[in-house]
Formats: sequence, structure tokens, C-alpha cells
Amino acid sequence: MGAKRPKAPRPAVVIEHRPAGEARPALEIRSSTRRKKTATAWWQGQTLIVAVPAHVRGSEREEIIEWLIQRSHRRRPTMAASDPELLERARILVKTYDLRVEPASVRFVSTQNRRWGSCTPETGAIRLSDRLAPVPGWVLDAVLVHELAHLAHADHGEDFRRLADRFPRQKEASIFLDGFHLGSEIVGSRDHVASEGEIASPLEAPVTPDPPSSGGDQGPTTLF
Repeated sequence: MGAKRPKAPRPAVVIEHRPAGEARPALEIRSSTRRKKTATAWWQGQTLIVAVPAHVRGSEREEIIEWLIQRSHRRRPTMAASDPELLERARILVKTYDLRVEPASVRFVSTQNRRWGSCTPETGAIRLSDRLAPVPGWVLDAVLVHELAHLAHADHGEDFRRLADRFPRQKEASIFLDGFHLGSEIVGSRDHVASEGEIASPLEAPVTPDPPSSGGDQGPTTLF
């Protein structure tokens, strides 16, 4: 009788993908044997990465994932914005600043890594980089007004600038985005390490999460 073959080692990380749903982001759930006490979540583009201990299963695992989804949405509210909501936001800006253009669609896209937004004047379509999802609302509005102005003027000439500058915080938004871009590059390099399970990420929950406190959402959350 031959010797028993040793069991194949269990993978350190098992990955499950779940598509985006109504008011829910796309999920990448990583069950890790290295992680023992905490479940963690962080954003990569429009996908929420959730890392949970491999030993947590069933309803307890689903409760932790749901808790992290809700917590993450409060930290990054514009990620939940649907295309109709973005379009309505753009139309309000058109009326507020008398831009005299008619946007047909506005949506986040994951393919724009070198620019914050783009548009097609012939169709009225506006595309925003999904890197803008976590920025303050006034910064998002500045980019929207910039693209709305391009629906009327394709170049960056004086007529375009006069229209775009009707949004009073354009220059301030430009400064913000310069710094935000640099910060995103730093965070992006950190997220690459996080994707390998090497470091803790900014948002953590205990294996059995406590209910969120009513004292507001102040800073990173790490509960043990």
C-alpha cells in the first residue's frame, strides 16, 4: 500500500468577484489565511476591495462585508452616484451659471488616467475619470463646468475660458487636483502592495463588527 499523497497547500488568498448592483459597488472579496482578526476594505477605482479572514464564513462573513460596504459609501459618497444623478447635477450647473449647453449624458469611466474629464460636443456626452469619485463636490462641479464649457467651445481659447470661469472656484479646483493627482500616485503604489495582502488598508472592521457609532465618521476606522 503506497504512502498517502500530501494534501495540496490551501491558497493564501481566494478571490471572489461580485458585479456592481443597484447602489452597490463592484466587489473583489479576498479571503486570506494570513488575516486573523480584522476585515478590511479599500477602493481601487470603482471597485471596493474587501479582505476577510478565511476562517470567517456564512452569515457572519456576509454581515461583515455589508458593514464595510455601508461604511465605505459614507466615506466616498459620490461613488454611489448613478449616471442620471450626475446628469442632473450637470443640468443644475448649466442653469446656475447660464452655460447655454445641453449635456446628454454624464458618467464615470475607468479608462481616463491622464485627464480628469472629456466630452463629445456632437453628442453632448461627458465622461469623468473615476479617480474623481472621492473628491469634494465643488471640485467635481468644477470639472463638470469645464467639460460643459467644452460642449460649446472645443478649444481652450478666450471664449471657452470665460464660460468655464463662470464657476468661481475653477483655479482653486485646479490647485486641488494637482495635489490630489500626486497623492493618488502615492496611494496607488500603496494599493499595489495592499493587493498582495502585505499591508493593512485604511478601513478595517473587527471580525464581529460593532454597530457604527452616532458620533460621526472621523478618520480611519480600525476596531479590534
